[in-house]
Amino acid sequence: MNKTLLGRKLRMTHMFDEDGTLIPLTALQVGPCPVVQVKRPESDGYCSYQIGFGELKEKRVSQPLAGHFKKASATPTRFLREVRCDSESDLPELGSTLGVDQFAEGDIIDITGTSKGKGFAGGMKRHGFGGYRATHGQMGNRIPGSIGCSAYPSRIFKGKRMAGRMGGDKVTALGLTVIKIDNENNLIYVRGCVPGPNGRMIEIRESNRGKALKKKS
Repeated sequence: MNKTLLGRKLRMTHMFDEDGTLIPLTALQVGPCPVVQVKRPESDGYCSYQIGFGELKEKRVSQPLAGHFKKASATPTRFLREVRCDSESDLPELGSTLGVDQFAEGDIIDITGTSKGKGFAGGMKRHGFGGYRATHGQMGNRIPGSIGCSAYPSRIFKGKRMAGRMGGDKVTALGLTVIKIDNENNLIYVRGCVPGPNGRMIEIRESNRGKALKKKS
């Protein structure tokens, strides 16, 4: 089964291991994720299941979505994600709930989120440009410099690194290790940082690196 859950980034914290080494951690609220829909090859042509996360008031749900949740006998959720499966044996039951017990301490996971939005930023902040020299009367310390030739090609090539909107992009952190799991409070603590601000929704799934290590062992 492709282990995938939805959650929310809470905060960063830390702990000490047995040797007294400080380990930076990110606390994640993961699940519970109700299974809202199950797709099978006979009816849909492929195997997948849909999970939800986040409370949503019933008055905020459109009628088509309300009927969608009603088929699974599930409460409305704010977010929905579809997870592909390799075979029908990996499909969970419709209406069941997936939680943090899908993972264990020591698992290697990938986390996808939306990075912090920085707004409009210049070339030095957005791309790490060096800028002009700061001495000898030079005034344009942070300008980008030449962005193209005049006579030929008489245009700016696509993809030219310039000032523009920074952040707010889909980012995946690969190969994070699960350090601690709190089943009572639906919390997972992972080593290192996770993309996005506190409170932002994230997608947690078992890493291909972790699957490869399990096969070797």
